[in-house]
Amino acid sequence: MTAYEAAVRAEAALGEGPTWDAARGRLLWLDILGSRVHTYEPSTGRRTIRTTEQHVGAVKPRANGGLVLNLRDGVGLLDPDGAFRWLHHEPVPGRRANDAAVAPDGALWAGTMRYDEAPGGGTLSRVSADGTVDVVLDDVAVSNGTGWSPDGRRMYYVDSPTRRVDVFDVDGPRIGNRRPLAEIEEGAGFPDGLTVDADGCVWVALWDGGAIRRYTPAGDLDRVLPLPTPRVTACAFGGPGLTDLYITTARVGLTAPHPLSGSLLVIPGAGQGLPQPAFEG
Repeated sequence: MTAYEAAVRAEAALGEGPTWDAARGRLLWLDILGSRVHTYEPSTGRRTIRTTEQHVGAVKPRANGGLVLNLRDGVGLLDPDGAFRWLHHEPVPGRRANDAAVAPDGALWAGTMRYDEAPGGGTLSRVSADGTVDVVLDDVAVSNGTGWSPDGRRMYYVDSPTRRVDVFDVDGPRIGNRRPLAEIEEGAGFPDGLTVDADGCVWVALWDGGAIRRYTPAGDLDRVLPLPTPRVTACAFGGPGLTDLYITTARVGLTAPHPLSGSLLVIPGAGQGLPQPAFEG
C-alpha cells in the first residue's frame, strides 16, 4: 500500500482542486458541493475554511494577492481584504464550474459541466486577466484535469467520461492537434484531476479507481499509487521543495465510504513538482 498520510481529516462531499500557494506556504483545496474553500499550512497545521455563496469548482492564487474562484455562475475574485467581485458572470441553468488551471502565461483555463453530466453540456474556456473569455472547447461532458508540460509546448486535458488523458500542442494562447496520451481501461475508474511533474510526467487521479497513476510524456504507465479511498479526485505537488503529493478525495455517492473519504491526503517525497503560476488577474 502507498505510504500516504492524512494531512487533513475531513468529510468533504466532493473534495477537489489541491493547489500549492507558494507565496503563502499553504495548500488550497475545496469541497465543491459543500461550497467551501479550505487552506492548510503544513508547517504549522493551521487550517481555515471559507464558505462561498454557490458551488465552487476551483480556487487558485492571484499574482497580486487574493484568490480567483471558478464558481457556478462564472469566475470571481477574492481580494486580499476578503472582498468579492465578479470577473466574468455568465449563469447557465443546470451548469456549474468544475476544475481549472493557470497556464504558464497567467491565464485561467476554467472548465464547466452540467449537473446531470450530459454530453456536450460543458466547456473549457481561457479567461484573461481583464475578464476576456475565449471558449476553447464547447463540446465537453465533465471538464477536469488540465496541465502543461515543463516547456509549455504541450497541454494535457481530461474530459472524464472519455476515459482518456488527451494532449494538445500549444501555440501561444491557442491549442490544437488533439490526440490521446493515455486511456484508462474499463474497471480502473475514470480520469479526474491531474498534475505534471518536473520530468514532464502526468499524474492522474482515478475516480472510482482508488489510485493515482503516473504516465510518461510518451504515454507509458510507469507508476501506480493505490489509495484506500475509491473516489480520488485530484493531486498536486506542494511543500517547500514541491516534493509532497497532496491528494483530494470524495465521499459523495458512497453507501459505505472509507473513513478517510473526503479527507486531504499526502504522500511525502512522492516526486518533484513544478512551480505553478498564479493568475494574473
